[in-house]
Amino acid sequence: MIKKKEEKFRDAIFVIVNEESCPLYSVGEEIKVESYGLSVGSYKPSCLYLARQVASVVASQESFGGISRLPSQKTRFDCGGCEGLIHFEYKKERDFSTLQMKLLEEAEEKRRKQHLEKYFGFMRKLKLFEPLEDDALADLTVLLEFKVIPFGKVVVKKGSPGTNFYIILHGQVEVRADDGSKLADLGAGEMFGEMSLLSAEPFSHTIVSLTTSKLALLSIKNFKEILKKFPLLQMFMFKLLVDRAQAISFKSGNIASGMTGKLSEVSPVDLFQLINTSRKTGTVDFTLDQGRGMVFFRQGEIVFAGYLKLRGKEALYTLMGMKNGHFSYTKGIPDILNNAPPLGGFMGMMMEGVQSLDENQDGAIQGNTGEGMLSP
Repeated sequence: MIKKKEEKFRDAIFVIVNEESCPLYSVGEEIKVESYGLSVGSYKPSCLYLARQVASVVASQESFGGISRLPSQKTRFDCGGCEGLIHFEYKKERDFSTLQMKLLEEAEEKRRKQHLEKYFGFMRKLKLFEPLEDDALADLTVLLEFKVIPFGKVVVKKGSPGTNFYIILHGQVEVRADDGSKLADLGAGEMFGEMSLLSAEPFSHTIVSLTTSKLALLSIKNFKEILKKFPLLQMFMFKLLVDRAQAISFKSGNIASGMTGKLSEVSPVDLFQLINTSRKTGTVDFTLDQGRGMVFFRQGEIVFAGYLKLRGKEALYTLMGMKNGHFSYTKGIPDILNNAPPLGGFMGMMMEGVQSLDENQDGAIQGNTGEGMLSP
């Protein structure tokens, strides 16, 4: 029986010297092969493309053996590539390639321990990271970088590319519109930057610090890796993305088809005024405890409203008083309403509706709760 020749792998240290959109690794990181094992820095996964290439290199008798004697032999290699590419060079057989690298690794390990001691408890309290086990959250925490932003300074400017995901440790920042008006305030425990990273679009608004603020930053490379590793975080993040986009759109005076919301957060009056100002043609559908309501707009003017058995202004004024429930906005109205006249002057109806609600103590008119069709 022929015995299969055992493949031998030599210990070696490589250093990444070039990186082209690699999703995992950065220039300067060391690739270490020791006792049949491969590692690339602490807390980072091993790429199978890289492992395959390194295994080929350290198993070859010709690739880099005797470097000092035969400088013409190959010492620079690449990973083979996936969505990105790295180049790495052989440095030495064992331990760290330089004393400097060893000191840097020791300093990095010390930094990681300090991060865990100081910030793990804070991160544990954030809703975003509730699905993570303690070990996974510890791995994430040590990837964070930290930055202090003085009062009144721009954190990110509109149009700048997304390079980091930000978590506010303490302090407060403001999301500003183009005219400098405030769209939203964000405080300790809240986060931003996910919209740009997830959509690959530049920042759509400028963010300014309202106080001296301390932020934790997760680089785009680590952010994407974390989302890949933990699908539950990805689901949470996309929900946050949609909610944040809608909230800012409402406050900046924009509304788009498909938007939904809670009446406890956006009142019907504010919603109607936004559609009127934007001169939109569309339908607002209300989902309420008592039943369904609908209001139809043509170029910002209300042409029909229905709620249970109520129609026209009576239905409109009743819906204006609703404080609980959900709404959704979709583009377009039924063809039958294309030529329907407005129910009345918009501002006049808003004033009359508010006055009616005040006089009837938040809509005593809601006593009529019989069922009926909503068709015009």
